[in-house]
Amino acid sequence: MNAYETLPREEQSKVDRLLSDTAANGGLAPVDLDAFWRDQDIARADPFSPDCPQCCFGASLNWECVYAELGLEEDYWRYHHDEPWALDVAKRYNDVAERIVDRRLLNEKPRDPARVWPEVKALHDIFEARNVWEGGPAGSWWLHQSANTPGELAALLDRVERRLENLRDFLLPENWDAEKARLTALGAPAPLYRGQRGPCTFACSVFGPENLLMLHYDDESLFRRFSDVLGRAILARARVLDEEAGFTPETAPRGWSWADDNSCLFNPELYEAFAMPIHRAVFGRYAPDPGDRRYQHSDSAMGHLLPQLAELDLTGTNFGPTLSVAEIRRHCPNAVIDGQLAPFTYSRNETANMVAEFLRDFAQAREARGLNFATAGSINNGTRLTSMRLLMAAIQRHGKY
Repeated sequence: MNAYETLPREEQSKVDRLLSDTAANGGLAPVDLDAFWRDQDIARADPFSPDCPQCCFGASLNWECVYAELGLEEDYWRYHHDEPWALDVAKRYNDVAERIVDRRLLNEKPRDPARVWPEVKALHDIFEARNVWEGGPAGSWWLHQSANTPGELAALLDRVERRLENLRDFLLPENWDAEKARLTALGAPAPLYRGQRGPCTFACSVFGPENLLMLHYDDESLFRRFSDVLGRAILARARVLDEEAGFTPETAPRGWSWADDNSCLFNPELYEAFAMPIHRAVFGRYAPDPGDRRYQHSDSAMGHLLPQLAELDLTGTNFGPTLSVAEIRRHCPNAVIDGQLAPFTYSRNETANMVAEFLRDFAQAREARGLNFATAGSINNGTRLTSMRLLMAAIQRHGKY
């Protein structure tokens, strides 16, 4: 049963009226765009604020949506590696977006190569995992395993620990010091490290999902050692980049975010043993105070882990569409909830279900506030600007506090 069918008849009538008014307006949902964006600016500043006039909107479209909108063949590689082409596509898309939603949504400014910092090795380099583009032009990056057996993993962790003894020399390229002096003189901020593919997902990539889950039962000490070394490597990499940017532990910017889709594979026992020690260490270092950003993206079925995540007092979440706003709010009272629109409802432009999912989520968020109505996961190609405008209209008509 879809979202529209689960609504009470009175709520269904709200959906029907909005869709009827949209059809009568030439397929463009009726919305006062100036008023919407004015109220959105206030809502975005603090979705919990008692002065927030309407539900915050977080489902603005991105570069992945250009292909269906402009009738182009998907080519994600080219968008990120052929800048003149990408900027031309962005301008064409923005011209359409400006007419429909009154905003130019994509960056149109060319990168200034004189202000680009040299590449620093990533966490996967520390763990010897290759990051490889696969799937052709419409593919993506995939992290390949660097250990296949417990023995190989133990040896890998030995090598990682040796790297941590002098991590700066491993991470930074040979021209770093010269480029650092040049870029600092230009006022270009040095790169920091405040987000990471989450511990479960990263470890599954390094050792394989089945291998990792079974390791807890076959060799728990190695399982826990993997967690310990991974947590120390994350903190060590962050510390090196902080120091290169001129920060001390006392002055370093706060906040940390995870993208950890594979955490849904872990039962509470495994999650406690592997992920929670890393969360406690990293958040304890970079987000220890109530107002610090503690963010978790896991666009998967996370209900069984919410009681543990409650300990972390997350300030932002983006979980999969199987969770409700009410369920997340019970465990994460201080989190801005990015969700809970199903991504494929949006990318398939299921207009009735899109509005129905908003009405459902807003009803659950109205009392406590703190909802940033967005996809429960990523925004995918296929999503049209007219659908974005429809959600804006739904918020303006039915999402006022």
